[in-house]
Amino acid sequence: QVKVVESGGDLVQPGGSLRLSCTTSDFILENYATAWFRQAPGKTREGVSCIDSTYEGGTKYAAAVKGRFTVSRDAYLNTVYLQMSSLKPEDTAVYYCAVYERDYYSKCSENQDVYTVWGQGTQVTVSA
Repeated sequence: QVKVVESGGDLVQPGGSLRLSCTTSDFILENYATAWFRQAPGKTREGVSCIDSTYEGGTKYAAAVKGRFTVSRDAYLNTVYLQMSSLKPEDTAVYYCAVYERDYYSKCSENQDVYTVWGQGTQVTVSA
């Protein structure tokens, strides 16, 4: 079963920064759209950001994180990153990486069902 692995979650103070990573050894990430989702306790999972396959070349951000978070990829390392800055307590959640691996050269979608490969999640806690 193909999988991706997230890392980089931590406890950080409000206003701080973190960089999350998503990588896999099972396929070439740049050929597929890769999204970041998060789920806070008692809340439904929500989309945070997404980067299209390199062929499509776009990025998307949720309104709550636009201007603070940046999604990028390093094709050589086969890794997608989520750089998070100006973190707020409301950013506290488990963050998941998910890949639209069903379609080659996929483009980001708001439909969570198209993302068929998910990581186990990494905890981000923003607290003083």
